[in-house]
Amino acid sequence: MTTSPLRLCVLGDSIAYGTGAGRADDALGPRLATALRGDGHDVALTVLAVPGAVSADLAAQVRRAVPAADLAVVVVGANDLARLVPPERAAAALGDAVRALRAADTDVVVVPAPDMSSIPFVPPAFRPVVRAASAQLQRRQEEVATAAGARVAAVAAHVGRSFETDPGMFAADRFHPSSAGYAAIAAALAPFVLDAARERRDGAAA
Repeated sequence: MTTSPLRLCVLGDSIAYGTGAGRADDALGPRLATALRGDGHDVALTVLAVPGAVSADLAAQVRRAVPAADLAVVVVGANDLARLVPPERAAAALGDAVRALRAADTDVVVVPAPDMSSIPFVPPAFRPVVRAASAQLQRRQEEVATAAGARVAAVAAHVGRSFETDPGMFAADRFHPSSAGYAAIAAALAPFVLDAARERRDGAAA
């Protein structure tokens, strides 16, 4: 008996899209698909993320994902911070997106905003303010995503130190992750994605 592939969709911003990766396979989506295949899943990957997207832009991406996604990974928040979008507004848009995906029976893993204070060109004097703003948005994203039925992968807590201390984690633009940066993000995120995929597979087999 053949089974349908796991339809993995990656939504969000330039990090979700893979801007800065040296090769297409080094981007986040392909790395997660590789991890899933290594766990025995047949995977069909679709990347709907748009560089420059803010949380309000998720609605259009969700409309493209539904109903063709079994598992959605949502990475968003960096541009909300960069453009000074109020955290409540950004979080509300994320919550709406998660609820729409869950209503379509799509499992969702949300990666909250990164700590923007680690970006090399942020002046040291401003880093505490930027770090606090990042943490505020992260908290609201975690709250609304959890309430809407998503898993939250707090990747920033796992990779933040590496991005602060290793310039090689950034691409040449000193803003987006490099291939090494994406490897670190994917390694921190993969356990959450694998858990979601296994739970879905086990539920289908029950």
